[in-house]
Amino acid sequence: MASLRLLDSIPSPAQDSERLKSSFTRGVDEKVIVWILGHRNGIQRKQIKDTYQQLYKESIIHRLQSKLSGVLKTAMILWMNEAPERDAILANNALKRKRKKINQLQVLVEIACASSPDHLMAVRQAYYSLYECSLEEDITSNISTSLQKVLVGLVSSYRHDRELVDFNLAKSEVAKLHEAIEKNQLDHDDVVWILTTRNFFQLKATFVCYKQSYEVAIDQAINSSGNGDLGSILRGVILCIVSPEKHFAEVIRASTVGYWTKDEDSLTRAIVTQAEIDMTKIKGEYFKMNNTSLDDVVRRDASGVYKSFLMALIGAKI
Repeated sequence: MASLRLLDSIPSPAQDSERLKSSFTRGVDEKVIVWILGHRNGIQRKQIKDTYQQLYKESIIHRLQSKLSGVLKTAMILWMNEAPERDAILANNALKRKRKKINQLQVLVEIACASSPDHLMAVRQAYYSLYECSLEEDITSNISTSLQKVLVGLVSSYRHDRELVDFNLAKSEVAKLHEAIEKNQLDHDDVVWILTTRNFFQLKATFVCYKQSYEVAIDQAINSSGNGDLGSILRGVILCIVSPEKHFAEVIRASTVGYWTKDEDSLTRAIVTQAEIDMTKIKGEYFKMNNTSLDDVVRRDASGVYKSFLMALIGAKI
């Protein structure tokens, strides 16, 4: 369930475009930009983009890029792109970093496992349109061999999105997964094949069967095998399939440590990408984990207009 709160009375796209144009003159009025765009859904934002282009013969995204700065600029540009382009940009940013951290590469897992097969296809098409290179090619060129196999398998597969479960298959594949985990062979062909090709309903049944058979959850078994970054990626795959809202709650928790934000990129990614999907569930999971509300954490850790923007996206009262 989305957390984005829309205004009771929404101005026309032309009126919004006019106010945004005015906010760009003589400097920039960031509060006006956030008030308008932070309270418009995807359809409304697209209407504003199209209308602004028609009225002023320029891209509002390009104008925002030239007028905003810092984390607010990053968050707003992501917000103004449609979901497939947004995820393609996030994937490219993660792949092109000189120092790649595993928490940043998790965006590839989220695209492949926390959304529909059709969305993954749309992201792959958007990636090629934006960068004239396939997502798979960039993974191969920029990621270490130990992670390539799994990540390429995740983004290149197309899973059936129907509720089909073969319990006999689940039992046989549980044995294969267990053997690979016990031997610390997390990149074994069987592991990659099962996790990257089976539909999500089949995999959920397999994970339940694993716990029933070996009295330990499969993500905990992988964690015990101590396989570093690969283990982290696979645990992300499992959590995104079983409970995407819990995954994103953990992303947000990891991005805020102590009394300041440690990883604004991950915080921004989680909130911007999920505000129109299941942020209400994520907020509920976050409270269960931390006994504090996400609203309070954003209010405490973020600052300035960036804070106001995130607060708008999570539906918090300022």
